[in-house]
Amino acid sequence: MPSADFSVLRPPHRLLVEPCVRRALEEDLGHAGDLTSDLVIPPDRRVQARLVARQPGIVAGSCAAEIAFRLVDEAIELRAGVQDGERARIGAVLLSIDGPARGVLTAERVALNFVGRLSGIATATRALVDAVAGTKARVVCTRKTTPGLRTLEKYAVRCGGGFNHRFGLDDAVLIKDNHIIAAGGIAAAVAGVRAGLGHMAKIEVEVDSLEQLEEVLALGVDTILLDNMRIEHLKRAVEMSAGRAVLEASGGVTLDTVRAIAETGVDYISSGAITHSAPSLDVALDF
Repeated sequence: MPSADFSVLRPPHRLLVEPCVRRALEEDLGHAGDLTSDLVIPPDRRVQARLVARQPGIVAGSCAAEIAFRLVDEAIELRAGVQDGERARIGAVLLSIDGPARGVLTAERVALNFVGRLSGIATATRALVDAVAGTKARVVCTRKTTPGLRTLEKYAVRCGGGFNHRFGLDDAVLIKDNHIIAAGGIAAAVAGVRAGLGHMAKIEVEVDSLEQLEEVLALGVDTILLDNMRIEHLKRAVEMSAGRAVLEASGGVTLDTVRAIAETGVDYISSGAITHSAPSLDVALDF
């Protein structure tokens, strides 16, 4: 029996995706449903349609689009043309659709919104991933996601070849500058965490100077976030750490700077822009 391939990209479970899609459809349908399609199109009219890419990019969100169509009408038949995580050229058919015209048109905008938004995130992520190729640095996202869409947007980051930082406040500790001030110092903040944290969760501390880095290294935390440090300071931080902690660089990450940041030897580079500022990929539905 062949062994399982755990490297295969898998979408979030339907139980996590369907509520997001259902809310989007409910928002669009309102109280009266699709007035235009219901009044213009005969109920027995069937169509064949294609969801196509109008610009090149990395595909993500097909799982949400498929759920949108099937929630509206289970009679709609779908066939994927380009898989999530794959690169699509202009004109590529991402999804072939066959079914009742009313249902196809009712679900159209929600399906396009999800695919366009998530493919935009995947495409922005892949650009950074490609820029750091050959270094050990991994590109990771942040919690700067659209409210209600975090599961899908973090999935889109994975489609682009990136990795996920913590999903929420409850799956890891990240002590930031305001925590340090409110706690009365770095040592006090770390001590408070260690007094109550379970053994399975990791501790990350944010620093913005080499002096703070030296103090945090002495405390033996798991990961240190180097916030908005200049390249020469990042290099020095890697030297000072000497493998004692995982190092994450954050702040000022762009396509123009990410390669230089990666070449300092940091382990991770986090970017909020890949989720909060990624332009949507242009996709369309053609009959």
